[in-house]
Amino acid sequence: MDLEGGSHLNVGKKESWRSLLILAYQSLGVVYGDLSTSPLYVYKSTFDEDIQHSETNEEIYGVLSFVFWTLTLVPLLKYVFIVLRADDNGEGGTFALYSLLCRHARVSSLPNCQLADEDLSSYKKEPSVPDPNKIGSRLRSTLEKYKLLQTFLLVLALVGACMVIGDGILTPALSVFSAVSGVELAMSKEHHKYVELPVACIILICLFALQHYGTNRVGFLFAPVVITWLLCISTIGLYNIIHWNPHIYKALSPHYMYVFLRKTQGGGWMSLGGILLCITGSEAMFADLGHFSQLSIQIAFTTVVYPSLILAYMGQAAYLSQHHVMENDYRIGFYVSVPEKLRWPVLVIAILAAVVGSQAIITGTFSIIKQCSSLGCFPRVKIVHTSSKIHGQIYIPEVNWILMILCLAVLIGFRDTKRLGNASGLAVITVMLVTTCLMSLVIVLCWHRSVFLAICFVVFFGTIEALYFSASLIKFLEGAWVPIALALIFMVIMYVWHFGTLKKYEFDFQNKVSVDWLLSLSPSLGIVRVRGIGLIHTELVSGIPAIFSHFVTNLPAFHQVLIFLCVKSVPVPHVNHEERFLVGHIGPKQYRIYRCIVRYGYRDAHKDDVAFENDLVCSIAEFIRTRKTESNDVNGNFANIDEKMSVVGTPSTHLDGVQMCEDNPEEPKIVSTSQHVDLVSAKLMKPRKRVRFVVPENPKIERETEEELQDLMEAREAGVAYILGHSYVKAKQGSSFMKKLVINFGYEFLRRNSRGPTLALSIPQASTLEVGMVYHI
Repeated sequence: MDLEGGSHLNVGKKESWRSLLILAYQSLGVVYGDLSTSPLYVYKSTFDEDIQHSETNEEIYGVLSFVFWTLTLVPLLKYVFIVLRADDNGEGGTFALYSLLCRHARVSSLPNCQLADEDLSSYKKEPSVPDPNKIGSRLRSTLEKYKLLQTFLLVLALVGACMVIGDGILTPALSVFSAVSGVELAMSKEHHKYVELPVACIILICLFALQHYGTNRVGFLFAPVVITWLLCISTIGLYNIIHWNPHIYKALSPHYMYVFLRKTQGGGWMSLGGILLCITGSEAMFADLGHFSQLSIQIAFTTVVYPSLILAYMGQAAYLSQHHVMENDYRIGFYVSVPEKLRWPVLVIAILAAVVGSQAIITGTFSIIKQCSSLGCFPRVKIVHTSSKIHGQIYIPEVNWILMILCLAVLIGFRDTKRLGNASGLAVITVMLVTTCLMSLVIVLCWHRSVFLAICFVVFFGTIEALYFSASLIKFLEGAWVPIALALIFMVIMYVWHFGTLKKYEFDFQNKVSVDWLLSLSPSLGIVRVRGIGLIHTELVSGIPAIFSHFVTNLPAFHQVLIFLCVKSVPVPHVNHEERFLVGHIGPKQYRIYRCIVRYGYRDAHKDDVAFENDLVCSIAEFIRTRKTESNDVNGNFANIDEKMSVVGTPSTHLDGVQMCEDNPEEPKIVSTSQHVDLVSAKLMKPRKRVRFVVPENPKIERETEEELQDLMEAREAGVAYILGHSYVKAKQGSSFMKKLVINFGYEFLRRNSRGPTLALSIPQASTLEVGMVYHI
């Protein structure tokens, strides 16, 4: 449920607060599932086995102090009160920060950017330009000047994305296995270890197998499950504080952190990798910002999540402070602090909460891969939208099964929450470090604050996170190597795909042909215009692609209406439907050649149905109706007319514009009272459909415009043919060995095993014409 700004002004404060509280309630199930399950494994991952020999509470008090201040400084101070303000038109996450930087400084890696993109309403920039003598302006100029810094910024964002993907593999395994570990207290020592692993594997398999249904069908259960879990752990924590150690609040003093490190020294520093897990899932507050509002997330965390977690950790510490000297078979964990009569109910609730938290991180992994793919940094994959109302609920089949296999492999390979925690902790803290670095640039370049403030932000939070990062990295051989290995694999895939895509676009751009070349073909080749619409997909936003010139010189015939279609992504989260299409003429009007650029944000849902085809034709018809007649120069040169493009919305956004109707010829025709151009081709003996454009009465259209609309309708009724380029990319002679390896093997392998180019259409095979061409890059 989204807050609608317009409705707030009419319904008053009562309804506004009601909507806000509903959003806060819903965010508990989506955002905080992962963070709320961290008490299951933090203490078990932090303490080494020699804790049972301790006769004092200094270690326990020190760990509690670290947990309290870590939760206070990172999720509460950094994310809730600072990072959430760095939204990209309401969206959050690593790519939102990168997108903000790309718009405030020309550092975007997208090759087909246009100045027209900056006119988008969602392309929000600060209206005031800072003084060029300031350090911030010099920093922006430096970033725009050096390609190496732009590449470093992209790599930094991709590192964060890769670690999020790694977290999507590790967190479900850690959460589910930690929740299932509660059976160890209800079964004999000989048998519980043979039950935990199979049960955890079965739960994970079911979790991934149900992903294609989406979370919209069971999402209403998420918030009650998480609320029940938070209520459970906070109540148990409060009971343990009162029953075992009412003075545990003294451990919140930062003095105990110093005492802990002084006493434990190297061992205590290494145990910080386990303490780090208490903030697992904090990044979700920022990443899921697009589904909720900033204020709703702040209310949910400060009033429910934060107090519940603090009480849960204090309760566990209170229990451990009275039970730190036990028998040799004592195992530290969450369930030992749960009263014996409540262990089975708590176990069930914990498993449900772990599933909810795992669901959130899996969905977040799908979203980050979709964003990478939109920015040309990940091979094209099939994206299924599981909800028609919530754009963020998507399912990627190939990625889902790869995540499941890797998750099971990690779980079966480790079979230990300590090593799983080491691996997950490194992935979590790396994402946070990336966010800190990008936020420092946002403070200077986007918010136009002083560099001193950005330095203070980096030094304060960077020091905290660097301490945890070093503690996690030191456990490289004890599980921390897994996220590094996964990140390297995904980084190689992303780099190879991005490099190959960029070089392919550069080849297209360098070998494109001019409009004058196309206009001069008819006399020399005797080109024939056949009925119908020819839809040529291209990545270019100007000029004629080389693959079309290759086609037309070998087969001198093309359709009576040609549309060069470019489906591109822009560095904004969403593009309004009113600004979706950018339409223009190529050459004189009588040639009936058009260019249409369809713009999508990195979180937009690409249409994949026939309705898009109708929207495309209607948008071109609306462009024809509203386009003013261009005056030709004396030489008849039309090379520059291609740059004169107009923004046209979809038919649903301009109801007063041209609308298209398709009727079966047997059905009675509904005549509109508006002026309309009715087309029934006499040459067609058995037309399958009757195509009509309904044109507004005012203003009256000219005869030339009416003829152009009629030609477009004739072509639409005859059908649409899709001319697709099928390019084979090879490194040109003289290239280095590394370039040949990347292009000839890496990129080609990924291209063959990925989806075809996204045309936002469902293309019938009978109407598809593929043109093959070898690109030597």
